[in-house]
Amino acid sequence: MTKIYIDGDACPVKDEVFKVAGRYGLAVTVVGNAWLRLPQDPLITMIVVPEGPDAADDRIAELIEAGDICVTNDIPLGSRCLAKRALALRPNGKPFTENSIGDALATRELMNTLREIGTMTGGPAPFAKQDRSRFLSALDTMVHQAKRVIP
Repeated sequence: MTKIYIDGDACPVKDEVFKVAGRYGLAVTVVGNAWLRLPQDPLITMIVVPEGPDAADDRIAELIEAGDICVTNDIPLGSRCLAKRALALRPNGKPFTENSIGDALATRELMNTLREIGTMTGGPAPFAKQDRSRFLSALDTMVHQAKRVIP
């Protein structure tokens, strides 16, 4: 059975994940380094990891299996999920795919370098209402895709 993992630190679409997961009866695990108030539902659990770089990402990568879904904005975590034949979706509704992950990793490195040398100081675009709508549609589609992944 497909499970959904949320990279819980600063994820703006947790409620949307709970809504879609509830419709399909899927278990959701939120992983983060701080306790979050979650709905009282036996299918929703929270894992609190120690503070530290990538602790939540490492835990998700350890737990996720083929056919599961990860909601994250973290490109390296998306790559790790794809390597395990899981699906990964950004909160703005854009999926990580085998075709796009290489470019995403390269762009991330380039942007990090530009920020380090001071050429680029801005961050990502703010989360918009249409991102939430796109996410709901993409997650629903991804749930159906996950059912076709053979572990």
